[in-house]
Amino acid sequence: MKFKLGDFVRFVEEKREGFITRIIDGQTIGVTGEDDFEIPVLASKVTSVHGREAAVAAAKEQEEIEEAANQEFISKGIYLAAVPEKQVTSVVQFYLINQTSYTLLASFTTEKSQEFKGEFAGILLPRTAVKVFSAGLPDISIWPKFIFQILYHSKQTVDFLDPLIYTERFKAKDFAGSKTAVHLLNQQGWQFQLDIGAVKVDAQKLKESFFKSPEEKKMVEKPAKEIDLHIEKLRDDYQFLNSNEILKTQLERFQKTLDGAIVHQLPSIVFIHGVGNGILRHEIHKVVSKHPQVKTFMDARKEKFGYGATEVVLK
Repeated sequence: MKFKLGDFVRFVEEKREGFITRIIDGQTIGVTGEDDFEIPVLASKVTSVHGREAAVAAAKEQEEIEEAANQEFISKGIYLAAVPEKQVTSVVQFYLINQTSYTLLASFTTEKSQEFKGEFAGILLPRTAVKVFSAGLPDISIWPKFIFQILYHSKQTVDFLDPLIYTERFKAKDFAGSKTAVHLLNQQGWQFQLDIGAVKVDAQKLKESFFKSPEEKKMVEKPAKEIDLHIEKLRDDYQFLNSNEILKTQLERFQKTLDGAIVHQLPSIVFIHGVGNGILRHEIHKVVSKHPQVKTFMDARKEKFGYGATEVVLK
């Protein structure tokens, strides 16, 4: 039989057309038209309508473009999500998630002992996800380095974005916190945002702070022992901020407070970041794990904060 499921066909002897929704036997097929009724018919009594698929695809693409034009354009929101396998929870499946309005051309490579292996390459449409890798959590110490290269594309008139390059070598502490909801997958897992820059530590500025005079140090506010980074504690107009502006505000307050704690030589400081989707916690941990003036960091008083706060011990 030359036909297959999904083909669009037209009846030879009557004015009717539709999609093939069932292969009944070697000579008979089921065709469903606009009335949603399936009609059994001999395959010899229908003919293919060529070009229909291309026309439907073009119309759908145009519809998606027009629909996107009427929605708020989202420029940030590329994530890597690690979701435990349902049957074997020690195995995690990694998904690349595109919550932006861009179409992404993505390449994912792993590197181990200077040997590179391409794991995934493809196009990721807006608000979609694709599985790119699998790994066992007990083997995290020997996981390869992850390398993502991403190009942005949109048929709308938007700002041009440079290609995104994201590299990460995961450690056990990256998975120490509670899992959060991965909405596009309707599952629980750990999420890491790829398209947000790490907070940069100005080494020269930090060095200069140690040699400030007492008068100059008074100009740097001495922070409290516990700093609440929930956005409603930082801005009165937080209802009008989008997720990127909220995160930027929280990270700026975190960085300013950490610098203040170092200048005033506090032994430690607690940052209350909440549980949420784990992005703020992850970004804070990325900074303090590489900071030259941080001795160590840990979850702060779980009986009080759960996994919603991090205590940073300073040198």
